[in-house]
Amino acid sequence: MTTLAPPPAPVHEEGSRHRAEPYSDGGLASRAKRLFTGAPEDPHWTRPALWAILVLATALYAWNLTSITGNTFYNAAVYSGTKSWKAFFFGALDAGSFITVDKPPFALWVMGLSARAFGYGTWQLMLPMVAMGTGSVALVHRLVKRDFGPVAATLSALVLALTPITVAITRDTNPDPVLVFLMLLGAAALLKAVRTGRLLPLVWSGVAIGFAFNTKMMQAYVALPAFFLVYLWAADASLGKRIRNLAAGTAALIVSSAWWMVVVDLIPASSRPYIGGSTDNTVWDLVIGYNGFGRVFGASSSVGSQGNGASFGGEAGLYRMFNDIMGGQISWLIPFAAIALAAGLVLRGRAPRTDAKRAALMLWGGWFVLHYLTFALAEGTFHPYYVTAMAPGIAALAGAGAVMLYGAFRERAAARWSWVLPTAIVVSTGWALVLLQRVSGSGTLYAVTEAVVAVAGAASVIGLLVARFTKRQRLMGVAALAAVVALLAGPAAYSASAATSGTNGTNPTAGPDTGGGMGGGQRSGGAGGAPGAGSGEAPSARGDGQVSGGTSSSSSGGNNSPANGDNSMESGTTESNTAGSSTAESGGTESSDASSGAAEAGTTESDASGTGPGGGMGGDTQVSSAMIAYLKKNQDGATWLVAVATDQTASSIILESGEPVISMGGWSGSDDAMTLAKLKTLVKTGRLHYIVISDSGRGSANSEISTWVKANGTAVSDYSGLYRLDASDVG
Repeated sequence: MTTLAPPPAPVHEEGSRHRAEPYSDGGLASRAKRLFTGAPEDPHWTRPALWAILVLATALYAWNLTSITGNTFYNAAVYSGTKSWKAFFFGALDAGSFITVDKPPFALWVMGLSARAFGYGTWQLMLPMVAMGTGSVALVHRLVKRDFGPVAATLSALVLALTPITVAITRDTNPDPVLVFLMLLGAAALLKAVRTGRLLPLVWSGVAIGFAFNTKMMQAYVALPAFFLVYLWAADASLGKRIRNLAAGTAALIVSSAWWMVVVDLIPASSRPYIGGSTDNTVWDLVIGYNGFGRVFGASSSVGSQGNGASFGGEAGLYRMFNDIMGGQISWLIPFAAIALAAGLVLRGRAPRTDAKRAALMLWGGWFVLHYLTFALAEGTFHPYYVTAMAPGIAALAGAGAVMLYGAFRERAAARWSWVLPTAIVVSTGWALVLLQRVSGSGTLYAVTEAVVAVAGAASVIGLLVARFTKRQRLMGVAALAAVVALLAGPAAYSASAATSGTNGTNPTAGPDTGGGMGGGQRSGGAGGAPGAGSGEAPSARGDGQVSGGTSSSSSGGNNSPANGDNSMESGTTESNTAGSSTAESGGTESSDASSGAAEAGTTESDASGTGPGGGMGGDTQVSSAMIAYLKKNQDGATWLVAVATDQTASSIILESGEPVISMGGWSGSDDAMTLAKLKTLVKTGRLHYIVISDSGRGSANSEISTWVKANGTAVSDYSGLYRLDASDVG
């Protein structure tokens, strides 16, 4: 009698993709079980460790949620999008859709949909940011695990979760967490296309990067050369097919990137908002100017980008990532990642062209190197939180490289490999001690961390060398764990600081203040934090015509909290910082007077010296809560409550009053969004009655408007700089 033997169990090569066999009970129950326990062939600790890291990441990103203020510039745009679908689509700052923010709107859409679904408030805006941050950690784990195994994946996920600047920016409403998540989706699809040689994953990769472009424009393209190179070199397909697939993927990238820009630029200017930050009211100009080459070369075609060339992260140069401002934010594991990348490529040097590990190293190495060079050498405006986009590359190289170097250290007979891993640990531990020495006087946390790093680093190196030459494998494992402690203790301390401190929504950073120029060293939650998210309540006014919360004052310290002490999303403070910070920046946009220090985003006064942005159109005029209450009482059916000079002034009034406010000059006050002809039309049709004008005109358009308003409007005596305009005032 013939019997059929069951087929042999599949053999998984090291680093190959893990495919779990279906559970015997099948169905939904088995999939739910696998979600929490992982694939059957994985070590039993793999999935619980991942869940622990995801919980840690979520806790860091969402801890003390009520202290998170967010960026009032973007908060106001999200709020406006909940009131008007037109404002939602264009990413307008105000619900009347007069001017857009200076970024494409995808991140605003994500937050706006959450706010429309659950109401406008702190947690509603932060929910998608936290989800994107945690999702990025999960994606890095999945991508590294497929090629390098569960240990490497766990280390990579932990490194990303504990990257200080990533914790700081994820506790904010800037678009960067959305950008990183979409780029990782693109990387996941690309690696699948490389393994399979199929076209569809490559198309999806292009689509994901296109959506990233519609989040932060040209920054989404920084890693693209690595994407193209990896697919062209390593994809499992003939050269002709690879080229054809790349052409199709590029087409998908172009369509996904350009569709919103093309639609907006085809709409007549009279039927849409002015494109904030542009010189000619087109998205294309914003792409190639203010958010494009201006960031890299220190000059832009945009009139509204006069801050370009100012650095909030220190002087441009290869050392920038290691300076006093940037070092503690991102550089902890850069030495280890660089050594791991070089050694990993050598170790895979004789592998076949389609080797999955080498392809992954090329992708993550290219991601890391391209971002490093772009951010380090950028002559344009640069903020510390931009480098969160570099963190996935560092994390993947650190995790994958640690496993590869450990394997070479343990298994290779060649003497040179016995020194590579210890050298990487010594260099990285030494650099961590340098960073901690810079903040040695900042508290017990950093002093203890410095001692832990020194002891664990020394124990690790000594233990590894002793274990190698005595063949004691258990000691080698313990020494490797000590290395993990030594290399991650510093980032963990900085991340804990970011999670337990208030958030500066305009320029979030982690850890203690290390000084530095242009506000780049400002601690998260330090002086100059913008008012904003906290209470979970939408901006509103009480029935008596008084605006909820808010005072108007001048501050030298710079904690812009509402008068009642509740850091509410109502943005209850309308004050400026005259000494608390040397910059004004919101969402990566800059003031026009970077050298002297401009008004903080989220305030409704400019620099007290009178040199703030937007002179001539209310740039140095105070807008108090009493004035806002007066404007609401006398709005008389107008679409816009008032016209003011700049975005930062307008955004705070929008959040305090809940009404549309015109920003006539964009962020810096120098956008040509408002013209005299346009102003006359708005007044004549009853859509605008009030405008704030200052005495210091700057720029021909500003002077023309200021002169006409003063000649034809009625000054409101109780509020300096405020004028009433009616249809009868228009000749």
